[in-house]
Amino acid sequence: MTTRILTGITTTGTPHLGNYAGAIRPAIVASRQSDADSFYFLADYHALIKCDDPLRIQRSRLEIAATWLAAGLDVERVTFYRQSDIPEIPELTWLLTCVAAKGLLNRAHAYKASVDKNVDAGEDPDAGITMGLFSYPVLMAADILMFNAHQVPVGRDQIQHVEMARDIGQRFNHLFGKGKEFFVMPEALIEESVATLPGLDGRKMSKSYDNTIPLFSSAKEMKDAISRIVTDSRLPGEAKDPDNSHLFTLYQAFATKEQSSEFRGDLVQGLGWGDAKHRLFQLLDSELGEARENYHRLIERPADLEDILQAGAQKARRIATPFLGELREAVGLRSFRTTTQTVAATKKKASKGARFVSFREDDGSFRFRLLAADGEQLLLSRLFADGKAAGAVTKQLQQGGELDIRTEGDAFTVWLEGACVADSPAFADAAARDAAVESLKLALAPQQD
Repeated sequence: MTTRILTGITTTGTPHLGNYAGAIRPAIVASRQSDADSFYFLADYHALIKCDDPLRIQRSRLEIAATWLAAGLDVERVTFYRQSDIPEIPELTWLLTCVAAKGLLNRAHAYKASVDKNVDAGEDPDAGITMGLFSYPVLMAADILMFNAHQVPVGRDQIQHVEMARDIGQRFNHLFGKGKEFFVMPEALIEESVATLPGLDGRKMSKSYDNTIPLFSSAKEMKDAISRIVTDSRLPGEAKDPDNSHLFTLYQAFATKEQSSEFRGDLVQGLGWGDAKHRLFQLLDSELGEARENYHRLIERPADLEDILQAGAQKARRIATPFLGELREAVGLRSFRTTTQTVAATKKKASKGARFVSFREDDGSFRFRLLAADGEQLLLSRLFADGKAAGAVTKQLQQGGELDIRTEGDAFTVWLEGACVADSPAFADAAARDAAVESLKLALAPQQD
């Protein structure tokens, strides 16, 4: 069985070593599996929520696209695209917004954190909060559900968004599926083995902390960054503790087991921190040197990147466009031409297939049933004193005209001249009842040649 995996990176900054080890490298490795159908995208609509600097967003899109390709992403094996090149994404976002509960979105961590921050500062709870931030989970749900991803690799802080996508998808299926599951339910994929790298100061490597090591900058810039890694005060010759060394953690994320074992031993034997940092630089420069050259070559040829992303968008839209057509049909956004043809064909089939069946009860009274083409009972008449009276009612119903149909709970009744003449069976819910009413109207509509 093929597993569809979907991953996006928000285009608000330049990728650093932590992004590479924690997300990009494992995603590229996973994409090479024979049973994987991988979708990787630049989340540039999401970027607009966080950043209002157009030049920064444009530059970040370029840098992140080049990073994925330079790191070895094979665009022949995967679907690689920009979110903003798929117009079906924002349209699906609106369809999902119309079924997403506000109470669900009120519980989103990012929104709640912003509200709490405002309250603590004595501000209006919603000060500075945009609908983009509030609706962020719906856009993420559209990203996932558009391509019916089975697995979504995320950090633990993003698990809630995948769960929200499930909730919203289930709601849509319930309202419009009528037995069909439009959306599969995605699962959050947490890779416990994926490295979360420490930054220069020992905290998680993050642009927010300004503690990152550049990924594809020059060798000199990388060496300068590594020289600023915080270490303890132990001198050369003094034993170091690798298990409490941020530098060793970084080294281990890129080294083989043998290299890590040797490095650990040298630290315990008193390797100086300056020499240790130089060895980390040599390891990273060896690991990333070829990719760095590819990255800068791609950055200098943005037209080539554009061609690759446009080809990826076409590939993605071959799935998205017809699927959105199904969803539009499901919610009632249909072409009048198609609708007219469909209704006419349905009427003809229903008129031809529906039939009245008369019968006599044990007490001598008469009744009739109206059965749909598939044999489903649409109506059971009230009791009539004789067959002639029952036949007159069936004839009157067959002549068409405006039906007086009155719903009662999960059932309905049919009235003629102020008298109830027939009852429907009880249906599972109001939606099934309403569908049966439409079937009844089609069954009794006069056929036009």
